Amino acid sequence: MPVLIRKYKGHSGVMQEERIDDDDRIERYMRIFEKEDVKKLETGVKVIIEKDEWQLLP
Repeated sequence: MPVLIRKYKGHSGVMQEERIDDDDRIERYMRIFEKEDVKKLETGVKVIIEKDEWQLLP
C-alpha cells in the first residue's frame, strides 16, 4: 500500500509530517500536481511544491 508523505511548516513554525495512506486521498492529491511532478513522485523522488515537501513511498 503506497504512502504519500507531506512535510510542511505549521502555524507555530514547527515542521510537521502528514502520512497519507488512504488510496482515495492519494489519488485526489495526485490530480492537483503537474504531470512532471507526478512522474517524479511515482519514482520516489521528493518534490517541493510551494513550501511543502511531498514523497510517495511504495
